[in-house]
Amino acid sequence: MQEGLADGSCGELQGLVKTVDFVTSGRGFGCARFVLCESGSMAGLEKRRALGFAACALAGSLWGCGFFFGKIALAEMGFPFMVLYRFLFAMVPLLPLLLTHRPGLNRREWGVLVAASFLGVPLQFLIQFHGLSLTTVSHASLMVGTMPVILAVGATLFAHERMDAVGWVALAASTTGAALIAAGGRHRAGAGEATLAGDLLVVLSLGIALFWILFNKRLMERHSPIVVTAYGLLIGTLMLGVWVPVWYGVPPVAGVSLKAWLALAASGVLCTAATTLLWNWGMTQVPASQAGVLLNMEPLIGSLLGVFVLGERLGPSAWIGGGLILTAAVTLTTRSETRVREQMPVT
Repeated sequence: MQEGLADGSCGELQGLVKTVDFVTSGRGFGCARFVLCESGSMAGLEKRRALGFAACALAGSLWGCGFFFGKIALAEMGFPFMVLYRFLFAMVPLLPLLLTHRPGLNRREWGVLVAASFLGVPLQFLIQFHGLSLTTVSHASLMVGTMPVILAVGATLFAHERMDAVGWVALAASTTGAALIAAGGRHRAGAGEATLAGDLLVVLSLGIALFWILFNKRLMERHSPIVVTAYGLLIGTLMLGVWVPVWYGVPPVAGVSLKAWLALAASGVLCTAATTLLWNWGMTQVPASQAGVLLNMEPLIGSLLGVFVLGERLGPSAWIGGGLILTAAVTLTTRSETRVREQMPVT
C-alpha cells in the first residue's frame, strides 16, 4: 500500500495509525505492517478479509474430497500412479497461468521453491497416499485434523512465536486424539480396513507439509500466490514425472475405467489446482491463526464421505479421537493467543 499521496492528503500518517497487539499466529509467521488511509480503507479491508475467509473455506471443503477421489482411483492402480495422474490433471488449468505470469524469482528464491516443491509434491503426496492405500478415508481424513496444531507448533519452533497455555492444552488433546484413532487401526488388516501404519504415514506427510507451507509463505511475501502455486506445482509434477516411472514403472492406461479417470481429473483440478490457488490467495488476506480453523473442513467432509458414501465404519476410539482433534483445532485457532504487533488504522 502507498504510504502517502502525491498531493500530501495522507501526510499526517502518524495521526491515522496506531500500534496494537493483534491476536494471530501471523501472516507469513511474521510481522505484518499496515499503513492505511482512513477514508474507505476499512471497508475495502473487510471485503478482502471476507473473500479471503471464503477462499480458505472453499479450499478446505474441496481438500476434504481428495481422499475420497483418491480411494476410487486406488482401486484400479497403485498409489504412485494415482499421485502422478492427479498432478498431471492439476497442471491443465495452471498452464495458462504459467504463460501469462513471469516468475521473477532470484537464484535463492528458486532454491527455496524447488525445495518446497520437492517436500510438498512428491515427498508429501507419495507418503500420504501410500498411507491412504493402507487405511480408510475416514481414518486418514480425521488424521488431517492435526494439521492446525502442527502449524502452530511449526510457528513456535521456526518462527519464534509463543503459544499460551490454551495452545499447549490443545496440542495435548490433538495428540491424544490422533493416538486414539491410530489405536483403532489394526497392525494388519484386510482390504478396506484401517491400519496403524497407514494412519501414521498420513501424520508423517502432514509434518512434511508444514515445511512446504512455511517455504511458500516466505515466497509469497514477495511474489504473487499465482506464481508460487503454478511454478511450484509445475516443478513438483516434473519431479513426479521422473521419479514414478523410474522407480515404479510405466503408469497404467489401458484397463482404467472412466470412473477412475473422472476421479483422477476431479482430484487434480478441484482438489489440487483450485485448492492450492484458493488457499494461497486466502492466506494473503487473513491471518493464519484465523484461517487455520477452516482446515477443519477437510477432516469433517472427508470422514463424512468415508462413512456415508463409502460405507466405512469408525470404532468408538476413532469417534472420540476425531472429536478431540476437531475440538483442539477449533480451540487453538479461536482461543489461543500468539502476540504479533501490527499497524492498524484508528477508527
